[in-house]
Formats: sequence, structure tokens, C-alpha cells
Amino acid sequence: MAVTAPEHSRIDAVAAYKTVLKRILDTRPSGTRHRLAIALGKNRSFISQIANPVYAVPIPVQHLETIFEICHFTATDRRDFLAAYAQAHPRRHELVRKAAGTRKLTLTLPDLGNARRNRLLDETIADIARRLARLTEED
Repeated sequence: MAVTAPEHSRIDAVAAYKTVLKRILDTRPSGTRHRLAIALGKNRSFISQIANPVYAVPIPVQHLETIFEICHFTATDRRDFLAAYAQAHPRRHELVRKAAGTRKLTLTLPDLGNARRNRLLDETIADIARRLARLTEED
């Protein structure tokens, strides 16, 4: 089955935003893909698929804010990604909200005596906060 010109253009646009995501993931510390998979409630193979420009699997719009947060997108990276995303998915892009205002809350937690366990506790609490914030955004 031949791919039509508009379909080919859409595939190229999907590859463009996935290239941005892949570049960012490749420059982040090890474990970022795993943290992203946990935050999205997916497995790591899903992250591999959405970050690989070869696969035409689109990134679901509801995952974008979490991806931006976990991967620490710069303003430029975010703009480049969203421009390519809008070209690939014009109707879905309308669903992307402006980044909501955030605020910091400092918590005092017990020191678990182990760097890995402390990091896991920090990530768990951050994940809970993200999920609670998403509940307030649901219609």
C-alpha cells in the first residue's frame, strides 16, 4: 500500500518531534526513561517507541506535560517540540494547555540512610503530587 503525500508529511512531522524528544532523553541522566515510564504509568518499551523517530506511533497529548516536566525541557526545546507536534497533529495540538502555574512546597522527610531509597521516596512524593494536580485538571 502506497503512502500518500499528506500521510508522508505527517509521518515526517511525527519523526521531527520524536527527534527532539530523543535528543533530550539522550542528554539526561540514566534512569530518566525509567522515571518517565513510571510517571506515565507505562513500561519502558512504550518510552522507546514514543522516543524513536522510526516508529510512527504518536505521543498521546495527555502525556506531554509529564514528558516536559520529567525530561526538563527548556523553553526552546518545548517550543520546537510543540511546533512539530502541531504540524503532525493539528487537532490534537489544540488540546495542549499552556503550562499551568506551579508553586514550590518544601517538605521535611526522614533520611532513610540510603541515597537510592531517599531518591525513590522523593520521586514517589513528586509523582503523587503530579497525579493529584491532574485530578484537579479533569473535567
